[in-house]
Amino acid sequence: MKFKKINKAIQDWKSQWRFDIGIDLGTANTLVYVRGKGVVINEPSVVAINKRTGKVLAIGTEAKKMVGKTPSHIVANRPLVDGVISNFEVTEEMLTYFINKVRDGRFSFFSKPRVLVGIPSGVTDVERRAVQEATLSGGAGEAYLIEEPIAAAIGARLPIQEAGGNMIVDIGGGTSEIAVISLGGAVVAHSLRVGGDKMNENIISFVRENYNLLLGEKTAEDVKISIGSAFPLEKQIKLAIRGRDLITGLPKEIEVTDSDMRQATQKSVRTIINTIKNVIEETPPELLGDIMRRGVILAGGGSLLRGLDRLIAKETMMPVKIVDDPLTAVVRGTGIVLEDIDELKSLMIDTRAEDNKPHW
Repeated sequence: MKFKKINKAIQDWKSQWRFDIGIDLGTANTLVYVRGKGVVINEPSVVAINKRTGKVLAIGTEAKKMVGKTPSHIVANRPLVDGVISNFEVTEEMLTYFINKVRDGRFSFFSKPRVLVGIPSGVTDVERRAVQEATLSGGAGEAYLIEEPIAAAIGARLPIQEAGGNMIVDIGGGTSEIAVISLGGAVVAHSLRVGGDKMNENIISFVRENYNLLLGEKTAEDVKISIGSAFPLEKQIKLAIRGRDLITGLPKEIEVTDSDMRQATQKSVRTIINTIKNVIEETPPELLGDIMRRGVILAGGGSLLRGLDRLIAKETMMPVKIVDDPLTAVVRGTGIVLEDIDELKSLMIDTRAEDNKPHW
């Protein structure tokens, strides 16, 4: 009994220095939420490595600046592909960097954080395990997981714990998550490995095939943000873009329009919309009335594509709303769970991992 009291006193003392972190571990960007502070980090999920020495040179924003501009022995790439870890060691380095960036170094021994990570709903048990282990290896005391559509719905302040239908469409860089949620769980959920990155690839392919021009990934993304659209605009938008002429090998400039970009991204947009329709068809009729009233809720960076909400509304004949600050919906959801973790713990994925005990 005396030992238990001493142990409890030690744990209570340690908990004073512990803090909770929510992470949206995205293919394109990683966002970090610290309980009591809000979203403190929003940086690209990019790591630059020197292949000769194996050392990490830069992570996040600094590494993103190097993409496409490095010598052959330096590689700047993403350790996650389609929302899934493709390089465990590099992901661990990236998580260590972000966790240490928000930690108070003065109490590093006692301040290993409790970390909640948002992951795509369609990942396998092995892929879930990889995220959890990378988070623990990256400096977390405890690592928990939550499905991104659940986190996005919480971040959008939808009443998902009530007996009613809530439809969320979270379009990220690597994946799109479409789910109908009721009573704290997904009634119907589909996860697509189609998102903003695939649209960038579509634009690169379109320009290459139609204009014999080679674009870089960053340029394609800039074009998508500047003039990309899913629905015809009232006024045409044009943009001059530069790349390498595939015939002469010399620099070349062309002008593209929003109509070109709709044509380029049509396949990816159509895939997302068809999946939304499939989810609606699989939804129990009792929940459709709630969705008709509340609307289909869009989150994630991909929801900012011009006219996407109008096109989805036209195709589904349902009201469509974009959440405030859709880029941070998932990480804000993890933050809300962390703020009331005892009450909302049931919304997390039950991994039952042996090694998920507190790492002190």
